[in-house]
Amino acid sequence: MQRKKYYLDPPKILVLGFAAIILLGCLLLTLPVSTVNGHGLSFLNALFTATSATCVTGLVVVDTGTAFTLFGQLVILFMIQIGGLGFMTFATLFAFLLGKRISLKERILLQESLNNLSMEGIVRLARRILIFTAVIEFVGAVILAIRFSYEMPLGKAIYFGIFHSVSNFNNAGFDLIGHFQSLTTYVDDPTVVLTICALITLGGIGFIVMNELYDYRHSKRLSLHTKIVLVTSGFLLIGGTIGIFLLEFSNEKTLKPLTFSGKILGALFQSVAARTDGANTLNLTDMTQSSLLLIVFLMFVGASPGSTGGGIKTTTFTTLIGAVWSQIRGKEDVIFYRQRIVYETIYKALTVTFSALFLVMTITLLLTITERGTDFLRLVFEATSAFGTVGLSMDLSRELSPLGKALITFTMFAGRVGPLTIAYAVTIRRNPDSFRYPKGKIMIG
Repeated sequence: MQRKKYYLDPPKILVLGFAAIILLGCLLLTLPVSTVNGHGLSFLNALFTATSATCVTGLVVVDTGTAFTLFGQLVILFMIQIGGLGFMTFATLFAFLLGKRISLKERILLQESLNNLSMEGIVRLARRILIFTAVIEFVGAVILAIRFSYEMPLGKAIYFGIFHSVSNFNNAGFDLIGHFQSLTTYVDDPTVVLTICALITLGGIGFIVMNELYDYRHSKRLSLHTKIVLVTSGFLLIGGTIGIFLLEFSNEKTLKPLTFSGKILGALFQSVAARTDGANTLNLTDMTQSSLLLIVFLMFVGASPGSTGGGIKTTTFTTLIGAVWSQIRGKEDVIFYRQRIVYETIYKALTVTFSALFLVMTITLLLTITERGTDFLRLVFEATSAFGTVGLSMDLSRELSPLGKALITFTMFAGRVGPLTIAYAVTIRRNPDSFRYPKGKIMIG
C-alpha cells in the first residue's frame, strides 16, 4: 500500500515561517535580560511586540527606547530586518555564504516571498536585494549618526543611526527617542526628515522596481509594473503632502507654530510615513479629523508589491481605479500605457481589496466591543494601521485590553503575510474546475 505524501506549499511555508520567527522573538523578549526592569515582558506584550517588529508595523505597548535593554533592542532590530526582507531572503543569504546551491523549491519560495511574476533570475534578484539593503541602510545610518552626534556621545549616535536607518528602511518605524514621542522633536529638522523620508520611500517602492531602476542605464526601458508603481507612489506622496499641509496649516497644535519650510517638512513626513512607516513628527492626537481620515486612506493603500511595506498596495489601487474608469467610459478593457490588464489581475485586485476591507471592518467592530467607550475614529485608525503594517497610533496601543491586543496582533500578522496568503495556507487543496456552468445575468447598480 502506497503511503500518501504530505507537503507544504509556498503559502503554508511563508505563514509558518513568519509565525516561527514571531514566536522565537516573543520568547526572547520575555527573558529578564531583555528589559530594563529585569522581569521581561509578559507573554501577551512580548507577542504583540514581536509581531509588530517581524511584521514591520511599529505599534508598541511599551516604549522601545526606555523599556528594553541593549539585548532587547537588538532582538527587535533583528526581527525588523528579517521581517522587512522576508525570511526566505535571509535563508538565501546564508546559502550564499555557505556556497550552497539554491534548489528549485527554494526558488519557488523566493518567488512567492518576493511576490515576483517570474522565477527567472530570482536568485540574482535576491542577491541584489541584499546588496541594495546593505548600501541604503549604511548610507542612512551614516547621515543620521552624524546628525545625532551633535546632541549625544558618538557611540550612542552611531547606534541610534543604525537602528533608525534599519527600522525606517524596513518601514517599521520603531524608535529609540523614548517616552512614546517618536520623532516629534525633529519635525522641522531637514536632515532627519529628508533622510528618513528617503529610507521609507526606497523601502516602500519594492525591490523589483529598485532593480529595474538600477538596470535602466543599460536597458533604457521600464516595465508596466514599475511605471504604475512610480506614478501612483508619486501621486499619493504629493497629494498626501498637499492635503495634510492644507488641513493642518492653521492648526495651533501641529503646523501653525512652524515656519513655512517647517510646515512643508511636517506635512511631507506625515504623508510619507502614512504609507506604512510607524514614525511621526506631528502628534496624531492633535491633528484634525479630516487629516486623520486622509491618513487612514493612505495607510490602507500602503506601499508597493515586493517591498518592506503593507497595505493593499499601489498597483491594486491603480488597477481598481482603471477598472472603474473603463466601466464609466463604456470600455471593455483596462488599459495602461497601451497595455491591457488581464481579467485575472483585476479579479485579484478586487479580492485583495474586499478581503482587506472585510478584515479592517471586522476588527474594528470587535474593538468597539472590547474597547467600550473609545472614540470610533481611534479604533478605525488602529485597525487600519495594523492591517497596513504602518504603526501609527492615536495613543491607543498601550491602552488596549488583553483581547484588544490579541486582535491587533492577529491583524498585523494578516496584514504582513496577506489575507489571501493566509486563506491559501488554510485551504487543503486548490484545484481548477474541470467544467464551467452556463452564464447567468443579474442587475448591478
